[in-house]
Amino acid sequence: MNNFSKRISFGLIFILILVSAITINQYIFYILFLILSSYGIFEFHKITKSKNLDVPVSIPIISSVFLFTSCFIHALTDNTLLLILSPILFLIIPIIELYRNKAEPIKNIAICFFQILYIGLPFSLCNYLIFPFGNETFSSHILLSVFLLVWTNDSGAYAVGVKFGRRRLFERISPKKSWEGSIGGAFFTFLGAYVISIFFKELSLIEWMGFAAIITVFAGYGDLVESMIKRSLKIKDSGNIIPGHGGFLDRFDAVLFAIPSIFIYMEILKRLA
Repeated sequence: MNNFSKRISFGLIFILILVSAITINQYIFYILFLILSSYGIFEFHKITKSKNLDVPVSIPIISSVFLFTSCFIHALTDNTLLLILSPILFLIIPIIELYRNKAEPIKNIAICFFQILYIGLPFSLCNYLIFPFGNETFSSHILLSVFLLVWTNDSGAYAVGVKFGRRRLFERISPKKSWEGSIGGAFFTFLGAYVISIFFKELSLIEWMGFAAIITVFAGYGDLVESMIKRSLKIKDSGNIIPGHGGFLDRFDAVLFAIPSIFIYMEILKRLA
């Protein structure tokens, strides 16, 4: 199997698993997304450890598991007990570092917090997009649309950028990205949102267009931020979990910024309704 065929095959398998996890039921969603969140932090730990950053992997993983589970239970049952306890995680982390007696505790604490905020929090907010209207009713359409439009934006930007890209978008961070590609990605994202609005009636056409605008902006920033992280750590890919596609962060970089922004957008729409 050549590299192109491998990329396509494993990409389709990845999409099938992810879509199945979002659409089958809330418990399949919980299990897979909890695993994804934990693996994302584990991958981030590996790339920082390779640069001699002394951060324990167990602390951010356990913290993110607790946060994800708290949000899932709150979204599913409206029980807030675990969610109320979640902020204690941000007290425990520096206390643990106090007893580790390492040379650079501030750096270790900062990296732990960053992993939770960068990976654990967005995945935890997915729980509110899978129960999007606050009535503890499972609905896959909003979260599924986030992924569909992020993929559409990424594919459109790549196709247009390869063909017409001339003006660099952010050359210091990502030399290959172009303004033309970004505009092309936006066009296909809005087109995708229009198609989605025909089948998914949870939002009006205008609201789906706002959805697409948010995806376009924040997915692009998510991509650039991950490129900045890799450049600062002097690595090409964050890992190799999916052959031909790189690591977890390479596949979820745009989603990690898109999900919190869509969560805020949905909360605003609910209050305006």
